[in-house]
Amino acid sequence: MAASNTAPDPHGKYQLQVNGIHKSFREHHVLKSIYLHIERRKINEVIDGSGAGKSVLMKHLVGLLKPDEGSILVDGQDLVPMNEFELNTVRAKFGMLFQYSALFDSMTVEENVMFPLQEHRKKELTRAQMRQLVREKLHSLDLYDTEHKYPAEISGGMRKRVGLARAIVMEPEVLFYDEPTTGLDPIATKNVDDMIADISSRLGVTSVVISHDMASTFRIGHRVSMLYKGRIIASGTPREILM
Repeated sequence: MAASNTAPDPHGKYQLQVNGIHKSFREHHVLKSIYLHIERRKINEVIDGSGAGKSVLMKHLVGLLKPDEGSILVDGQDLVPMNEFELNTVRAKFGMLFQYSALFDSMTVEENVMFPLQEHRKKELTRAQMRQLVREKLHSLDLYDTEHKYPAEISGGMRKRVGLARAIVMEPEVLFYDEPTTGLDPIATKNVDDMIADISSRLGVTSVVISHDMASTFRIGHRVSMLYKGRIIASGTPREILM
């Protein structure tokens, strides 16, 4: 089922709406009239092959790149004309689990998870309050007695969960996952899938998963969009895509 344009939808079904964006780097056309609608409080999967433009699309969704044309609406607000101050206000709704977790090796688990709070809420919260929030998020992901360990001292699966704890510590409305199962074996992949599904259900967040893992996508996705050669060629429920 192909995606189509819709009017701004500030509080309805779609939390993010990408309408006709194009992006070129010199002569290289990466995104070509992309239409993508992200359902509120659902797991939205965007799948493609290598080099099809998903990383560039992700950077547009979080406002790190501006398209050559088109609009990107977050709760009805268009990111494209915004300045950096306005973008940062909207980005406060976002959390990100980076590929390979992207933890700071020189920081403890507690310091890694606390980092966004220190950057954005140090005027509101005492250090003791920050530490309590960090502990709550870690415990909610079954991470106990890890606060004073360093990333090198914990397993790959635990690092994923620490990265997720950092992503949710600011209580975002939208969680972005950049290739969350890359490099994982089937058991670890299923564990990550279960983690994403659990967080989506428990916190009621909107999830955007950028992936090339077909099995993972169809296991947990509520909505799937297929990116091919810079275009969304199909979008719908897993059942609709497979029909």
